[in-house]
Amino acid sequence: MGLIALPLEMPGAEAPPGHLGHRARMRQRLLTAGPEALADYELLEMVLFLALPRQDTKPIARALIARFGSFANVIAAPAAELCQVDGVKEAGAAALKTVQAAALRLVRAELLDRPLLNSWERLLEYLAASLARARVEEVHVLFLDARNRLIADEVQGRGTVNHGPLYPREVVRRALELQATALILVHNHPSGDPTPSRADLEMTAEVKAAAAVFDILLHDHLIIGNGRQLSFRREGLLGA
Repeated sequence: MGLIALPLEMPGAEAPPGHLGHRARMRQRLLTAGPEALADYELLEMVLFLALPRQDTKPIARALIARFGSFANVIAAPAAELCQVDGVKEAGAAALKTVQAAALRLVRAELLDRPLLNSWERLLEYLAASLARARVEEVHVLFLDARNRLIADEVQGRGTVNHGPLYPREVVRRALELQATALILVHNHPSGDPTPSRADLEMTAEVKAAAAVFDILLHDHLIIGNGRQLSFRREGLLGA
């Protein structure tokens, strides 16, 4: 007795929800045409549907773009603000922040095991990605070894929209712990304008003097704005 072919769709069977077919088409487009074939909100959809498999993530993605303006602004937004958008929930916020962390690690990987002073453009890309969209001032210290390779990038202070604390004694103590021989100071200006303030100039001079006591060199102080950066060394602000 031969086999009987059954119809592909049994009578009365429910068709899959429309957003599931949409997801399959988006996956195929990503794999065949690459990420440039997807709009910002579509990339967000794909991230979110991994975290929210039972939800239609298209309206959530559009709401995120409407609130924050771009894919980059969305993944850089604080988790608490992401959770304020209907449907995102903790799982969605965690997925978006994971994308940000992965992006930063990819850029940072280009800096490891090579002298930072010879990879200046890469360094600026990394710092812009990590700091340009921060809502408050963050002060980072890049600790370098004798070959100017990155030992650590550490946050030494977080502050308000126009002030970030930094304590020279703590910077030097940490440099000695890491056996660092050079430093690069970095902080952001949430206003977007990288022009240094009087406090920035004074703090830089204090760190430079404290580090010099232990033969630790301050290579530069970088201020990161929105699409703009300022180098103390290039501007002649480090002193003799």
